Formats: sequence, structure tokens, C-alpha cells
Amino acid sequence: MLVRNLCLFSILLAPPVVQAQLSTDSGVYSLSQASAGRTVYGRECAVCHGPELEGAEGGPAITGQAFMEKWQGQSLAAFYDVTRQTMPVTKPAGLSRDEYSNVIAFILNRNAYAAGQVDLVYDPETLGNVSFVAPAQTTPTALAASTGRAGITTEWLHHRGDAGSTNYSALDIIDRDNVSELQVAWRWRSDNFGPVSWPNLETTPLMANGVLYATAGIRRAVVAIDAQSGETLWMYRIDEGERGDNAPRKGPGRGVAYRRDGDQETIYVISPGYHLIALDAGSGRPLTSFGDGGIVDLKASLDQDMDLDKARIGSSSPPIVVGDVVIVGSAFPAGGAPPTKEMPVGNVTGYDAITGERLWIFHTIPQPGEPGHETWLDDSWKFTGNVGVWAPMSADPELGYVYLPTEAPTGDYYGGHRPGDNLYSQSLVCLDAKTGERVWHFQTVHHPIWDYDLPAPPVLIDIKVDGKEIPAVAQITKHGLTFVFDRRTGEPVWPIVETPFPGSDVPGEVTSPTQPIPTLPEPFMPNGVTEDQLNDLTPEILAESKKIASEYTLGPVYTPATLYTESNKGTLMSPSGGGGANWQGAVADPESGIMYVSSAATLGVLGMISDPDRSNMNYVQRGESIDGPFGLPLLQPPWGRITAIDMNTGKVLWTVANGDTPEWIRDHEKLSGVDLPRTGHLERAGLLVTRSLLFAGEGAGLYAMWGGGTKFRAHDKRTGEILAEVDLGGVRQSGIPMTYAIDGKQYIVVAAGAPNHAGELVALTIPDK
Repeated sequence: MLVRNLCLFSILLAPPVVQAQLSTDSGVYSLSQASAGRTVYGRECAVCHGPELEGAEGGPAITGQAFMEKWQGQSLAAFYDVTRQTMPVTKPAGLSRDEYSNVIAFILNRNAYAAGQVDLVYDPETLGNVSFVAPAQTTPTALAASTGRAGITTEWLHHRGDAGSTNYSALDIIDRDNVSELQVAWRWRSDNFGPVSWPNLETTPLMANGVLYATAGIRRAVVAIDAQSGETLWMYRIDEGERGDNAPRKGPGRGVAYRRDGDQETIYVISPGYHLIALDAGSGRPLTSFGDGGIVDLKASLDQDMDLDKARIGSSSPPIVVGDVVIVGSAFPAGGAPPTKEMPVGNVTGYDAITGERLWIFHTIPQPGEPGHETWLDDSWKFTGNVGVWAPMSADPELGYVYLPTEAPTGDYYGGHRPGDNLYSQSLVCLDAKTGERVWHFQTVHHPIWDYDLPAPPVLIDIKVDGKEIPAVAQITKHGLTFVFDRRTGEPVWPIVETPFPGSDVPGEVTSPTQPIPTLPEPFMPNGVTEDQLNDLTPEILAESKKIASEYTLGPVYTPATLYTESNKGTLMSPSGGGGANWQGAVADPESGIMYVSSAATLGVLGMISDPDRSNMNYVQRGESIDGPFGLPLLQPPWGRITAIDMNTGKVLWTVANGDTPEWIRDHEKLSGVDLPRTGHLERAGLLVTRSLLFAGEGAGLYAMWGGGTKFRAHDKRTGEILAEVDLGGVRQSGIPMTYAIDGKQYIVVAAGAPNHAGELVALTIPDK
């Protein structure tokens, strides 16, 4: 290597006239470097550009005539810079300089350019004098033998696959031809992570360098797992004492965040007690350079006077890393009947990824002098809380923007104490990730009183509408609507109409006279409750459904809550505050522009009462559940569905039930002899989309739902047709699936659990022949 470097220095120090004569066919790389580059290319590039550089759905060919013509006469420095700035698409500039140099050497080799004796090393001046020319050879110089996909390794570095939360992978080693052979490769169980088992494991692991990083147990331990064998490599857990005991969102949460900066790889996790912790990815030890011994106290960073042990603010989603900034949201206890209208505010904060220094704070309830402050009347901004970001966030690293899906203010169903539209609650807010400054926002519900928080990360997808290419952001809602914007400016892609809705008769409540309704995309599920949505599987069941519904107020979406009385038990709302869609959210195929959404036909009751023993608010939700006809659901099936939406047109392409009809429904005495449709499960399926398939489970039914099943299926992306299914072995999907490949072998990993069964990670793959 010393000899090579000395030789290279002789090139670098050669007179300018010699540099000007260099070309890509002058032996500017070595064969050994090209061989090293082949490994990096197989791991990072082949999935988009093809194993032989021939191009694929995810990227153009980088060999052949079109490639030559594009770069003819341009400098190798320009090619290097474009490659580094844009590739790999999931982590631009995410490789080392040596790795980029090696990949470019491999590309030059595959294009039949002559090799030399020295490695190509990045130097802008030198490479600026190396021009692309036609190679003298017609066939590449052979490298050591390599076949097919044997070297492909593809990581999963973001909570939803990429910063834009598409939950998409260009992998297709598992495809429609072999998916029927899918089987369990290994299981990792969380039995001993905490004093009690935690069945509802919602974590989505990340995979970097052959290691999975996930969370587990009631105390949210961080674990590193061998991605090929399932072996535990290390674990980390913080003991938060009383503070942890008071956490509003205990348990594993939904995972961790990852950052790679040269040789330093860092895992970030938000603890149940609301600490931001930075761990070395190799050892699991806290990074002493970050915060106080690897820990930042998030409660102390919110610019609010609160008891650090008792204040009930936490988080259930991972932070998001955008460049050198770690951005953190928050979550609170359920808000149907908060004990007090005075609550902490869920301000969003950004931290230096290396030092842990707080860089900025965004006030989700605007303070005096800030835009939006005027939407809080009667000084309600002084005491109202919540407006956190409990769902995962998304980002566009190229723009440097982060997108926040916010929740309701205190409380979920009564806003009499906080008149006004209440910005920035239940809004999609775009911030500059470096400064925390607001770029644009859109409020999806004015003066929120239905608990229709934005429940899932917005999906960033490039679409083509009426011939115009638009870098878009799509935000699904709990109640079946999707709001789509140009993610640069916040301009709606399709018109959003302010639509009148009836006012409330609950004393003190002043609802907004209108709510925004997007003209497109089409709703992915029904909303509101009317008689024609009641269960009509038989005439007897329909009659009983109508009898039950007659005790409640019915109406379209945004029908306000009503007072609970002897003659009226409240307003029926569907979806319920738990949502038709929730944190499972949507996934998107960037190649086709199709988005897939998982939802359930939930039903809630908004009957308001005055209860001074429970709360100092004037009215709170009574908290009544509703029984359907003869124990069956009150609404028509399907009770769980998957919907495909063409985001280029806004039209629904297809809808399928998310599972078979549950056995207890099939065997119900009132349904004997009835030819039942496929009803699905009253639960939301976690989705994963790859180059060739859509994967979906049946949900877990472990949190406020009765549905869920043990099947995990592969669907045709274009039609929804089931192509294959595998049984998860007595456990039910509880997390969002993810996928990765190591040395040409693709795995799909999904968190799963069951009652009285600790959550586990189940890895699926195609067995070796």
C-alpha cells in the first residue's frame, strides 16, 4: 500500500499538462480495488442498479452506450461527486471515501476501462483532469469469480426503511416465484426483559453491518442481535426508579434511531422516563461525549417548570436523526378524561447528535409573538398542554426538513377550556431540521375534539399528477382521510375544501364551523355512523343493530360529542378515537406511486359528563363501550382492511380484508348457514412493500382491540391477491415488518406476541437449496 500511495503521489505531483492528458482509460484504478468495490457495490448499489450494473426499477444502468454518452468528456471528479452526493439512495454520502473510490473503480472495470497499478484516491484537482473517453477494450478485465446475488447485503437504517417512512425495500430475492417457500429462520424472545413479560412488542428493528437493533421489555431495554442467527450480542437498560414508574408510556416502544458518521455508529433511544440516550452500536455502552455520560434529560429541556420524577410525559416512538440533529417528540397519558386541564406541553426539541446539546425548541402551542398564538383564546395557551408528536416523524434529508404529525390539546373530546382553532394541534408541521424554524404547516382538524391525532409518520413519495412531477408528502389520518402536499412548500396537491359541520350542544363547547376535507385521495375507509353502515349480515342482526343504535346520536364524520342522558348515551363515532388507521400507518412503493394503508372499523362513544371527582375540566368522556348485536360487531364488515391508493391519481385501486373470518364469527349461532364474506380482523395489519410483493400480518389484538391472527401473507401489489401465507407459530404480528439481506440471503423480521406470551422477533427467509 505504501508503494501504491507513493506511485499515486507521483501522479498527483505530475505537471498539469500530464494531468490534462489523463482519461478514464489511463489506468487510474487497480484490479484489486475494483474487486473490493464489487463487494461494496453488491451490498449498497446492486439492489437498485442491478447485479451487473444493467439497471433495474430502482436505478438506471451504469454501463453501456447510454451511460457512456451521458458522461463522455466529463470529469471523473464530477462522476465521483454525483455518486457520493446521491448514493446510496437510502443514505446519500453515507459511505466512506475509500468505499466510494472502490465502487467507482468497480464501475470503471465493468465498463472495460483499463486498470493500472495504483488505487484511485479522491482528490478533486486530480480527478478533475481525468475525462471520460471511450475505452480501447470492448470487454472488462476479469475479476475474481462472483455469481448472481451472492454478495448482496442491504441494510435497514431507518424506523420505516428510509427517512421518508415508505417502509419500502428494493430487495426481491424473496419474490412471487419463491415466496411460498418462506419459513421461520429464527426467533428471538423477550421473556427475561423486565419483571413481567410484555406481549405487545411493537418494535421495528434496524439492521446495520449484520446486526439488528431493537427494544424489548417493560423498561425498554436496547438489544443488539445477530441478524443471521438471532443471537443476543449485547443489551442496555437504564434504571429510572420513580421516574420510570410514573412514565405514561412504558414498554418497549417502537424502536431506536441509528446514525453512522465515519467509524462511529450510534444508537439513540428515548427511555420510558423521557431520557435521550446515545449508545455505541458496537458495544452498547453510553457515549460519554453525549450529554451527561451518554444521557440527556428531556424533561429538563422543555423550558417548562415540572417535577422531573412525577411529570407524566414520555415517548413511545423513536427519535429521528436528520444530518447532525436528533429530533424528539413526546407522548402523554390517554386524554379522554384527564384529571386536570393543566398539562405539560409536548414541545419538539432538536439536539446535536454528537454532544447532546439542545440546538432548538419548537413550541407546539405558540407563545406570545409566535405565529398561531392568536388561535388560543381566553389565555388558554397558558395552561393547556399536550400537542405532542407521539407518532414517528419523517424527514427529507436533501431539503433538510422534518415533518411532525401532532396530536390534540388537553383533553381529547372537550375543548370548552381552550376556545379557538388551537394551532399547531392535529397538524402536519414542516420544520427546518437544523434550526427548528417552521417552514409550513397544515391543520387537519380545527379545534380538535374527536381525538383524531395524526397517528402515523407522513409518507414522502414522488408522484406525477396531470403530467407534473411533485415531491409529495402524504399524511393519513385516523378517520380515513389522506392529506397530500408538495413537501417543499405545503401547497396541497389536490384541493382541500373547508366544509361546514354541525356545532356542539355541550355547554361551553364552541366547535369550528368548518373542517378541511381533501377532494382527493379518496377515503381509504368509511367514516361517520349512519344506519346504512350497521351490521346487516342477516335481517335479525340488522334489526338488533338498529335497536342498539337508536339509543345514540348518529351522524357523519365530525358529528360532535353529546351529553350523556337517559335518552341519549352519546354520539357514535367511527372510526373511534383509537382510529381506523393508527401508528401502523401507510407504506408506499416509490416505483409505482401506490400507497397501501391498513385500517380497522373501530367504533367509539362520545357521551360527555361532568365529573368533578375525576377532573377539573367542565366535561369529560364518560368512557362507555358499546356491545353489538348478539355479541357481534355493530358495523358491517370488513372489520379490518388493506387499501391500495394510486397516489398519481388519488383513486383507490383495491381494498381487501386483512384476514379470514375469525372462527368465533363463523361459528356464531346467529350466522348458521350464512354465506359470510371474508371479514378480516378488527385490528390493523403492519405492512411492508418490496420491489415484488406487499407483506401483511393480521395484527395482534393486544391493545384495545379484539382482532388479530397468526398469519403473515404476501400479496400481489397490483391486485391485493394473496400469493402465499405463513403461520407465525401461535403468535400474532404486533410490529411493523422490515427486511434486509446479508450475502445474498433476504430476511423479513416482524415483532409478534400473544396473550401470556412474551413478545418475540420472528425472522423469515427462503431456506437454502
